[in-house]
Amino acid sequence: MATKTTTKTTTTTDGNMGLGVLVGFILMVILGFIPVIGALIAGAIGGLVAKGGAQRGAITGFLAGILGSIILTVVFIILGGATHGPIGAMLGGLIGAGIGGFLLLIDLGGIILMTLGGLVGGAIAH
Repeated sequence: MATKTTTKTTTTTDGNMGLGVLVGFILMVILGFIPVIGALIAGAIGGLVAKGGAQRGAITGFLAGILGSIILTVVFIILGGATHGPIGAMLGGLIGAGIGGFLLLIDLGGIILMTLGGLVGGAIAH
């Protein structure tokens, strides 16, 4: 009689990348007034929540920074179009898009800092 041996292998990741992005975004909103350290702390904590190594933490910090910039740009487009009435809505939308795009370029430094913070946080968590 032969005995049957089975091996079950599962791959699990303890962290949650989506939750890391959400936590990083919320912390960036709260700590955004601190020039450099706020973005680094927000990215690092987002990377800690995501776990899984430096690469996963960097991606989490980057996505959290991009999410904040996109939301800011959309808010400026909507507010720019909503304040000018139906005829001026197109002009207001274009002005809002220009301001939002300009703010997106300015916020690129914060996105880079959040990416570096996420890199460090992910490396610490791993």
